Amino acid sequence: MPGSVILLVTSPRLPAGVLTAEAWDVVRAHPVYTGSASPQVDALRAAGATVTVVDPAVEVLLDALAEHGTIVWLAAPDGDEELARSLGLRLAREPGLAALELLYGSWDPPGARVLDAVTVMDRLMHPQTGDAWKRAQTHESLAPFLLEEAYELYDAIRDADLEAVREELGDVLLQVVLHARLAEEAADTDDRFTLDDVAGDLVAKLIRRNPHVFADTQVGGIDDIIANWEQIKQAEKSRASAVDGVALSQPALALTAKLLHRVARAGLTVDFTPADPLGAALFALVVEADRTGRDAEAALRAAALSYMDAVRRAE
Repeated sequence: MPGSVILLVTSPRLPAGVLTAEAWDVVRAHPVYTGSASPQVDALRAAGATVTVVDPAVEVLLDALAEHGTIVWLAAPDGDEELARSLGLRLAREPGLAALELLYGSWDPPGARVLDAVTVMDRLMHPQTGDAWKRAQTHESLAPFLLEEAYELYDAIRDADLEAVREELGDVLLQVVLHARLAEEAADTDDRFTLDDVAGDLVAKLIRRNPHVFADTQVGGIDDIIANWEQIKQAEKSRASAVDGVALSQPALALTAKLLHRVARAGLTVDFTPADPLGAALFALVVEADRTGRDAEAALRAAALSYMDAVRRAE
């Protein structure tokens, strides 16, 4: 009766030695072969498994198979696809040699590729072999790029170009990862934080501000959810004014609309007229747009883009 070649695939993004119970049973019961040394090999050996590093070739595996009857091939992080394909074709031509089995000893959890982004950033920020430009950046020097990437993402969303949305989200994520990596190396230890700190703060905030999901708060609909979020946010921030915390770097139309929203939410009545006639006229237009539920920033942006098209037609 033919034996088996068990192709054991594991996630390179999990700590070495984190395997399913089935995988541990297999590697303890049969000799394990692999193409190179790795932390996973060290973990298996430490747990009592027999692991041999050999040339990743079909003939080598078949020789081991003839000696032991059933063997395990511990795949490299890329899955050793070429070896698996060649072995599969050989066994398909000679079905009496052995059976080929695929066993997932571990697999990537959701979000695992973010760990790859961290690993790549570590390489890019290496003092000797990394990227000199990235190492020379600061939070301040990167700030314009963050705005640019956010606007490019906004454009992709506006154009309903989902492929571009995916790409631009990656560019925004790059900014997050790079800012966090710079903070990790800050000269002042009080200024240091890591990407894990950023993610941890986000997780804690989401749990605090969504008690209808993570606690026993009852809500009647989306309006209640928004009200709870704002109430919790206000308690956290302890702001003296309704307009504290508004991002002042945003475009003037969006800034005005945000201020109007904050004032309305606070139930305030403010008697105000800008001194500059042009400013007063623009302010009044944003007030009217807000009153009718329109986005003044988006409306002017659409008009500007239409003007661009008109210019091109006229050229």
